[in-house]
Amino acid sequence: MAKLVGMEVSLAVAEAARLCDTDVVAAYPITPQTHIVEHLSELVANGKLDAEYIPVESEQSAMSSCIGASAAGARTFTATSSQGLALMNEMIFIAPVLRTPIVLAIANRALSAPINIWNDHSDIMTIRDSGWISLFAENGQEALDLTILSFKIGEDPQVSLPVTMNIDGFTLSHFIEPIDIPSLESVRSFLPPWKPLVKLDVSDPISIGLLGTPESYTEARKATDNVLVASKTAVDKAFKEFKERFGREYKSVETYRTEDAETLLLTMGSISETAMTAVDEMRDKGVKAGLVRIRLWRPFPAEDLKEILVKAKNVAVIDRHIMMGAPVGPVGAEVFSILYNANPRPKVKNFVLGLGGRDVTRDDFHLIVEKAKSAPAQDIERYELVGVWE
Repeated sequence: MAKLVGMEVSLAVAEAARLCDTDVVAAYPITPQTHIVEHLSELVANGKLDAEYIPVESEQSAMSSCIGASAAGARTFTATSSQGLALMNEMIFIAPVLRTPIVLAIANRALSAPINIWNDHSDIMTIRDSGWISLFAENGQEALDLTILSFKIGEDPQVSLPVTMNIDGFTLSHFIEPIDIPSLESVRSFLPPWKPLVKLDVSDPISIGLLGTPESYTEARKATDNVLVASKTAVDKAFKEFKERFGREYKSVETYRTEDAETLLLTMGSISETAMTAVDEMRDKGVKAGLVRIRLWRPFPAEDLKEILVKAKNVAVIDRHIMMGAPVGPVGAEVFSILYNANPRPKVKNFVLGLGGRDVTRDDFHLIVEKAKSAPAQDIERYELVGVWE
């Protein structure tokens, strides 16, 4: 039987990076991810992790250092949030094209303005189209497991892409939870030393990241997209191997009480556990509600999700980000797209809630299900904000 350890989730993410034998950590503090890189600095200073710890002057420098380290063949990790991710943005788009499998833990936090340090998903959505693989955790155990899986997936020789592992800021990052920490030996067995496809070597000089002229730029971007889409196979394979090794199961899309559900909630992140409780309450009242959770945000698991959603009458898509000027949110846009030609096609309504750390309650999910059931049947309507002051 596993021995559970009470641990802050941020520290669990750092412990996962230690278990993965990370070679380089380039770090700059920003709330609410700071505890991750602080703990890593302690692990390095105390000799518990044999790694180069680079205290850089900004998040842009952090990602620049990570790209250089990964290109040189080092297993590389960093973490950030919100405006820090925005400052990394210039380098974020470079990493996938250079095929550098960096792992980036993001303690998701609202983007300014107004200044806000609490959770929503506006930061991760700014790099939605960058080419990074993107995973979402719902609790502390998943945060540790998915950090390990991020290295496994990103370093797959058929992939070699960077990965973001997302945890909700404060809501998850600063909570103490019981966590099963696997042994160092079991993780090293699951995650062997990384063998890069190509790497910078002073004894055999090469150049990477050169100018992309109009004759080559399109092909480079398309090649990256092709690899990202194909990485879904590696993700599913890694999830299967993880279950065989550690006994915990992950899927690109996960469900809860969906077998006979008429109305499905669709969520990402830690609010999914609140939604589960709400589904149980609705079931006790005879309401046929169910929950679908997106574990893999990029590459988007369109076929897996479509197969589940078409079985319902109503789908309530939850976004935690406003896509300014658009009628729906980013998750809503994906769902409307994949269901456009579906037959049968459920009625879909898009909701936005929990922005800037506003509480998301069980009552919110009760209300959303009722609204989804009574919504008109048009294909696309503007998202509805939940919990807004009147």
